[in-house]
Amino acid sequence: MRTLIRGVRVFDGERTVPAADVVIDGDRIVTVAIGGDRIGAVVGHVDTVIDGAGKTLLPGLIDAHTHAFEGDLAEALTFGVTTELDMNNLPPLLAAQRHQAAERDDVADIRSSSMIATAPHGHPTQIMTADVLKALGTDRTLDTVADSGEAKAFVEARLAEGVDYLKIAIDDGGSSGMRLPALGPELAAVLVEAGHAAGLRVIAHTVTAREALIALDAGADGLAHLYSDVNEEQSEDMAARVAAYDAFVISTITYIEAVTGDPNGRELLRDPRIAARMSDRSKATFGREWADIPMHSQGVINASHAATALRRAGVPVLAGTDCTPFGPVHGAGLHHELLLLTEAGWTAEQALAAATGTTARLFGLTDRGRIAPGLRADLLLVNGDPTTDITASRAIEEVWRGGVRRRLAD
Repeated sequence: MRTLIRGVRVFDGERTVPAADVVIDGDRIVTVAIGGDRIGAVVGHVDTVIDGAGKTLLPGLIDAHTHAFEGDLAEALTFGVTTELDMNNLPPLLAAQRHQAAERDDVADIRSSSMIATAPHGHPTQIMTADVLKALGTDRTLDTVADSGEAKAFVEARLAEGVDYLKIAIDDGGSSGMRLPALGPELAAVLVEAGHAAGLRVIAHTVTAREALIALDAGADGLAHLYSDVNEEQSEDMAARVAAYDAFVISTITYIEAVTGDPNGRELLRDPRIAARMSDRSKATFGREWADIPMHSQGVINASHAATALRRAGVPVLAGTDCTPFGPVHGAGLHHELLLLTEAGWTAEQALAAATGTTARLFGLTDRGRIAPGLRADLLLVNGDPTTDITASRAIEEVWRGGVRRRLAD
């Protein structure tokens, strides 16, 4: 099945092309002809033609920080998120999500760290209560790491599960007055070394500048959250320090917003382009009261300043939400994250790159995140121009996941 999207604006994961003709054949992009004047010569027969006038074709969105459980990958795809990077899960539940992604074309694809490495009784064990585990459908708890022997065994266990990268937690709860056991610098370094020896990237959960620097000193490749305790005056200096490492940072302002009780995320419920497609389960998460999660009270504004300062300092910042079944919401939450990045001073193109090409490059997803011949046909067609108005990413008309088309326009 060959599909031609004719005369469409293309954001290719890095830059915008005002008009192009794009051909999908099976699960691949086979042609991107700029201007359209050569299309007849280079394409040949097509089965379906879609008029791209007034529309924009994007790579399928990649959420760089999620936690995917039953139903989440399907909801993500509804909003054009074709790949989720899962950042902490429980092995039996993750196995089910991997099976769905491999066998079905109506759910997002998934990559995962499986369980996060944390100290005994460390974050996030305090929130993985019996009630939470019951709601998730398991009684499996997290493995924890108390010494170097357990650290190496932890990595071996994750390798046996076929993980795509490793996740560690360095969070003592101090950002909100809590006291939690946390991995120290030496143990963090052992985990990073073991992960790297196995060819894995290592991502660190940190929420403060001090914790971020501990993780980076230990050799972590990326931070799972923007730090939330550095104000605007301090943000440039901290960004310069982070820039000295060859590392990236995942944004998750949406998560910080939810945890601190900021009601701004409810704007999704007021946007008919979002609300009409959001599940009742996801709608019910708005207004949830969060407890036992460390976060600075000024986290949203501080993280927003950090996002802009890091970008100016040349540090890659990836768009992620930290979505869960309990909120923030899968799929729709990433569109809110893109809006938050533009409100922090980013251009719409910079935000879109953070949810497509930049994330694909830094996580080694060489077959997606861009619109180019030979790449996987994970695509999102929207009405309007999200490269100038980021909220146009919500006006979804079509989604392709591995070349399988889902028409979503009303």
